[in-house]
Amino acid sequence: MGALTTVVRDEGEGASLVCLHGFPTSSWDFEPMWPGLTAHHRTVAFDLIGLGHASKPRAPMPVALQADLTESVCVARGITEAHLLAHDLGDTVAQELLARQAEGSAKVRWRRVVLLNGGLFPETHHPRLIQRLLISRLGGLVATLSTERTFRRNLTQVFGPHTPPSEDFLRESWVLLERDGGRHALPRLIRYMAERKTHRERWVRPLVDRLVPLRLINGSLDPVSGRHAADRYAELVPDADVVHLPRLGHYPHVEDPPAVLAPVLAWLGAE
Repeated sequence: MGALTTVVRDEGEGASLVCLHGFPTSSWDFEPMWPGLTAHHRTVAFDLIGLGHASKPRAPMPVALQADLTESVCVARGITEAHLLAHDLGDTVAQELLARQAEGSAKVRWRRVVLLNGGLFPETHHPRLIQRLLISRLGGLVATLSTERTFRRNLTQVFGPHTPPSEDFLRESWVLLERDGGRHALPRLIRYMAERKTHRERWVRPLVDRLVPLRLINGSLDPVSGRHAADRYAELVPDADVVHLPRLGHYPHVEDPPAVLAPVLAWLGAE
């Protein structure tokens, strides 16, 4: 496959915090919260393989590869323990990292975790039509025919109706998606949705066992993993800590950064 590369942002002081972004955007998603995070933590963010400034390999990009990347980024910077803040695909990567910790094979010890909207349980994940097409046999054609206009429409539909994405967010997200042919990598990358079903027991077990302190912050109006997913989380995870944001959608940290930043910092500072 060759060497895989990404761009890493590492700023701030204090306990380390690793931020894992979602699909199909990039670590730039955390920019609205960045000043608040770095004021309290050494904060590390990077683009996952297949997205943003990271490598776009022609080979499959399984979740295990994203977890390997996360551990490598930390080890290279001397980080042996850290908190996690994850969203969407990043949630799934976080679940793989926690599974490794439960199995005793992790290279980094994860201390406290905040999960934002994502497909934690395959039975409550409601993929959009574009996602179902990308993972189908038509995925390559769909990626080729996708335009900035369709991208903007699909992304806007998962935001809350009262908190639509800004013009800057839409424009920059498209530019980053297009970088180095990233749009054409989407059908290979989105196979993580199938992996969620294959690895469900292994990835859900650390949540149910509360391997580490967990907080879920959920934008309730998200059609993909909104209130219905948060309710399932509360059903399965003993004494679940859930922060409901009733007016927000799939990108709560972009839609209303202060509303997300406050419970993130409160949770990470609760030790």
